[in-house]
Amino acid sequence: MMSNDKKSASAKRDYYSIKDGKLERTRRSCPKCGPGVFLSEHKDRSSCGRCGYTEFKSKKE
Repeated sequence: MMSNDKKSASAKRDYYSIKDGKLERTRRSCPKCGPGVFLSEHKDRSSCGRCGYTEFKSKKE
């Protein structure tokens, strides 16, 4: 049975912003996959969901 809840809007709009009339990416792209594939931000790392590339964030002591 389908619920009557409205679907949430796409999160892709959060990946871009408009500055001075130009489109600007707000998240980093994957260095292996290229532009258009963004790295997800976690507490201790950034990772690509497509190829599995991971960058660990350095601990600040």
